[in-house]
Amino acid sequence: MRKAIETLKNIWKIEDLRQRILITVLFVAIYRFGSYVVLPGINPSMLTQLREQTSEGLLALLNMFSGGAFSNASIFALGIMPYISASIVIQLLGIAVPYFQKLQREGESGRRKMNQYTRYLTIFILLIQGPSYLLNLKYQAGPSLNASLDWTLFMFTSTIILAAGSMFILWLGERITDKGVGNGISFIILIGIIARLPQAFFQEVVSRITDKTGGLVMFLIEIVILLIVTALAILLVQGVRKVPVQYAKKVVGNKQVGGARQYIPLKVNAANVMPIIFAQAIMFIPISLIGFTDLNNSSSFLRSLTDSTSFWYNFIFAILNILFTYFYTAITINPTQMAEDMKRNNGFIPGVKPGKKTADYIDDIMSRITLPGALFLTFIAIMPAFAGLFGVQNEFAHFFGGTSLLITVGVVLDTLQQIESHLLMRHYDGLLKSGRIKGRSAGIAAY
Repeated sequence: MRKAIETLKNIWKIEDLRQRILITVLFVAIYRFGSYVVLPGINPSMLTQLREQTSEGLLALLNMFSGGAFSNASIFALGIMPYISASIVIQLLGIAVPYFQKLQREGESGRRKMNQYTRYLTIFILLIQGPSYLLNLKYQAGPSLNASLDWTLFMFTSTIILAAGSMFILWLGERITDKGVGNGISFIILIGIIARLPQAFFQEVVSRITDKTGGLVMFLIEIVILLIVTALAILLVQGVRKVPVQYAKKVVGNKQVGGARQYIPLKVNAANVMPIIFAQAIMFIPISLIGFTDLNNSSSFLRSLTDSTSFWYNFIFAILNILFTYFYTAITINPTQMAEDMKRNNGFIPGVKPGKKTADYIDDIMSRITLPGALFLTFIAIMPAFAGLFGVQNEFAHFFGGTSLLITVGVVLDTLQQIESHLLMRHYDGLLKSGRIKGRSAGIAAY
């Protein structure tokens, strides 16, 4: 306890870090306030049907990512997921389309252009999802709309408001990245997830007590399982395979330098949490295309894709996770570049020839560790479905794994690592008594 208090004092002493934390808190408060600002013309006290609709299935997960803004008919109802979807498309184009491949090779100027295209695509997606959301709102919450409301004008103005709200969330995320602590976009998603935790926790306790389904004993077992899965998620985020690198001795002036052995930490889950975010964004596409109101009239297969506990949803979700893990690992780790950098610095892997042999060796190791990492990631991703089968309430089940748990673990570790870096830079003790916090991106940048 004393160590924690001392660490908080040290954090407060560092002016730059203190300002960053306060700015982050301010932007988060603005985001949470906007989640309760209802669209003009909506009576917030009459949104019961909409809240019931978002209490289960895929819409419950979408509502969680928006921090409850979706069920509140808020100006932030569409959240940050349209931007994530646009990012997926642009990154895929960066592999398949020569023009975007060229932009990737142009450095900073190319990155700015790709970011600009991502924003344009985000607006396009918002202009499609906005009317779909409003039609569902009309269907689910007809009595909550003002009787004298001009529906055509309401659709036009509200679509613009929803699109502007999502773009404003994107702007907040970028400001958190520049002036706050942590990755802003991931932090925004994290806040939306955590905002739903107290309500989900309370509902689960009440359910276990009132429904006589095991009582507090069963609830305590759930908490233990949740802690175990969280520990597994941390191991997945931090797990590495160390590859030894020997540096040859060379003479600089009259001194002999080099000869030291170092290690390349190849991560078991080099793609971090991005595959599960991308896969989740893809799984939101069917409900956006068929419209929220047409679910009952759709085929059984399409309906199963909107149910996060169904077999087909979890099967496709698992396949996408594995594919995106390999895809994102391939664009994150470049064995050829790593081999060239080692050769340029007189480094080599013992028993492996420099150059192409080294690149093939690193690529072989990455192939071996990526498969178990992808399977482990997929297992955690579909854990909420298993939790639901054992009677866990839908909202609380989302915290047993999946996108919610992995994003929470990854973003918290990254943020704590950034705070610890500020402390160590000013010669203060880190957050842990022994060792340093390993974030999702730790250890790769050296090569």
